Amino acid sequence: MKRGKRYQEAEKLIDKTKVYSAQEALDTIQKMPKPKFDETVELHVKLGVDSKQADQQVRGTTVLPNGTGKTLRVLVFAKGPKAEEAQKAGADFVGAEELIPKIEKENWFDYDVIVATPDMMGVVGRLGKVLGPKGLMPNPKSGTVTMDVTKAINDIKSGKVEYRLDKTNIIHLGFGKVSFGTAKLLENYETVMNAIIKAKPAAAKGQYIKSVAISTTMGPSMYIDQK
Repeated sequence: MKRGKRYQEAEKLIDKTKVYSAQEALDTIQKMPKPKFDETVELHVKLGVDSKQADQQVRGTTVLPNGTGKTLRVLVFAKGPKAEEAQKAGADFVGAEELIPKIEKENWFDYDVIVATPDMMGVVGRLGKVLGPKGLMPNPKSGTVTMDVTKAINDIKSGKVEYRLDKTNIIHLGFGKVSFGTAKLLENYETVMNAIIKAKPAAAKGQYIKSVAISTTMGPSMYIDQK
């Protein structure tokens, strides 16, 4: 596959035989030629677990100290006082059953995260086939099924990210923008890595973290030393 000129220029800055420290990799990213938009810096962590086993799942959330660089739109499924609370806390959209046809029939997806109070999960569950494939289903493990809607909204708006294994036992997530600079990105990186290390399942045997790589949205990857 032929890569664009900017990718090739970025690749020249990378020593393929080297394993970088996180700081070195982030410094290198700052030197790469920039596109016309502020790229996301991405983390790819391969774990020595078996994602097919229920007791080896790795999934959770952490709040990045410097945010994600994106303003996330939050939809809250709630009723009564909890709906009022969600609106006061800054939810972008709040509703209940009346939203089902809008999502199902009108393909309405003008939001990035859904929060639901536990009593609304029966309603939200009816949207499982639509929301599931898009990764939008609320989940207690990610803090999006909760009675504390204010905390959930505040966490999401202030830079909460979710990490979870894919089928190849890799966690992929964005942890900031290139414009943040090395110091802020390094803080975010260390926060995510600490969260993933703490989330090691008791059933996982052998080497837990197999490899770590950092890249920009459209740039080449660098492998990170985990010692």
